[in-house]
Amino acid sequence: MQIGAVFPQTEFGNDPIAIRDYAQTVEGLGYTHVLAYDHVLGANPNRPGGWQGRPYTYQSPFHEPFLLFSFMAAVTTKLSFATGIIILPQRQTALVAKQAATLDVLSGGRLRLGIGIGWNEVEYAALKEEFHNRGKRVDEQIDVLQKLWTQELVTYEGRWHTIPDAGINPLPVQRPIPLWFGGHAEAVMRRIARSGAGWMPNFRTVADAQPTLDALERHLAAAGRTRADIGIEPRVNYGDGNPDRWRKIMEEWQSVGATHFSVNTMGSGLATPAAHMDALRRFVEVAMK
Repeated sequence: MQIGAVFPQTEFGNDPIAIRDYAQTVEGLGYTHVLAYDHVLGANPNRPGGWQGRPYTYQSPFHEPFLLFSFMAAVTTKLSFATGIIILPQRQTALVAKQAATLDVLSGGRLRLGIGIGWNEVEYAALKEEFHNRGKRVDEQIDVLQKLWTQELVTYEGRWHTIPDAGINPLPVQRPIPLWFGGHAEAVMRRIARSGAGWMPNFRTVADAQPTLDALERHLAAAGRTRADIGIEPRVNYGDGNPDRWRKIMEEWQSVGATHFSVNTMGSGLATPAAHMDALRRFVEVAMK
């Protein structure tokens, strides 16, 4: 069982010394990885036409995951890193392949790339990518990523990508870098079954997730794979600090094949970086012994 920590981006602040201390504390406590969310832009909720998006706005700070993890990798030795998730269709595929490969090389193979299609149309508009065909495009992006990570030279002619006999250098340590998927749509389960290393569910309970788990099982069987071939990483919210609740959640998820967990301290009333680190320390003391 691998247990990591969700970097509390929106509540942590921007002090690089505190971020260094966080990474080193997480590693020192025995957590296996840090997971970070991805948002390039936040919208103004008072913009013309309003804003019906999630809680994140332009006032919610987000560090870019590849750069954040490069910084953390330089001040740690064993800690691994997972994007939870990179919004792949709003980014250039070859550039993501290059960025991920560079991080994988510089960290010594400590990256898992979680990807998804996102929900924030404002970000897509600002990055000049089409929002409404993002699900169709991501399948081709996955194919392109895996080829660029495993072949010195790639010739590719797809609907949205053209690579004229070229490749990235250096190639990553992991060939390919493990691709994990966020989301719960039927199409996501098919992608995991075809080419995924794991699933990052956004369900709080196994009961809520069960129909999606059943769909995943069907698609894995159709692809000639089983649940043992993939990882599952749910999140455990620190919340009110109740260890009985943590243990119950973790036991339920383990019973259906969870291989990883990430502890999320955001939204728990923790006002300082030190408070987030103390919460992770307490989680270790009462839930990981």
